[in-house]
Amino acid sequence: MSEIPKIEIRHLYKRYEPESDQKGLLFSKNINPDKVFKDGEGYVLSDINLSVAEGEFHVFLGASGCGKTTLLNIIAGLLSKTDGQVLMDGKEISGISPERGLVFQNADSALFPWLTAENNVAYALKAKKLSSDGQKQRIAKVLELVGLTGHEKKYPAELSGGMRQRLQIARSIAADPQVLIMDEPFGALDAQTRELLQRELIRIWKTTGKTILFVTHDITEAVILGEKISILSSSPDAKVAYSEKVPFSYPRNSEDPDFVQFTASLHKKLNSAIWIHDEKRSRSFSLYEETA
Repeated sequence: MSEIPKIEIRHLYKRYEPESDQKGLLFSKNINPDKVFKDGEGYVLSDINLSVAEGEFHVFLGASGCGKTTLLNIIAGLLSKTDGQVLMDGKEISGISPERGLVFQNADSALFPWLTAENNVAYALKAKKLSSDGQKQRIAKVLELVGLTGHEKKYPAELSGGMRQRLQIARSIAADPQVLIMDEPFGALDAQTRELLQRELIRIWKTTGKTILFVTHDITEAVILGEKISILSSSPDAKVAYSEKVPFSYPRNSEDPDFVQFTASLHKKLNSAIWIHDEKRSRSFSLYEETA
């Protein structure tokens, strides 16, 4: 494995302009964004430092509106940073690239409803200079990888929610990106489908060896999937409050006592991070946890 991190973030800051109509969507409901952005002050992300190894499955946890999606968008090259460095293989990320594939929560917003499953995947291969046979082989390979063999001619509307999400993953990995960026990809699915796709994602990750950056609000999901978990504090000025390795091999059993205990410890850290800007409340919460 290379000594150079696959993704490295150094002193990253992100601030939105005060007149941004979307600024209210970036924060927890207890924070007034107009106060944060008064006179251009206040950052969504403040002094983020993070290193992700090649082939690592890295999960991000944090309160709603803390900047997790903003961070992913910066790494993807969809959003500019205010200050700092975001590097891939030691080189500055300056825009979108096929080296970084994206998977969103809502597959319907990512797939083309007028294209069949195989043609949705084919669209992602437009930038690749593949022969007709090479393209067909690649499409068949990725659809098989996500368990959609036999559904090539179906349109998204003819697929279940879980199958559409599989198709979105297939399209994202068709161009063979080195990094797969996933923003709550299972958040809108029912519990049974979600559990199935968690297992499938682990299988795909182990098969391909890709680096995965994954955002979720579900602590149990984070522990089931991640090799390493980073918890962001609440906005404004969100930072990486905690970052630690998950001490379990795959597959993981959510009913195992050690799993339950580790998940409980993460829950405490997540709550601590949420109230990091409110020291009095954070101390009260910590005292409550100690006496509970």
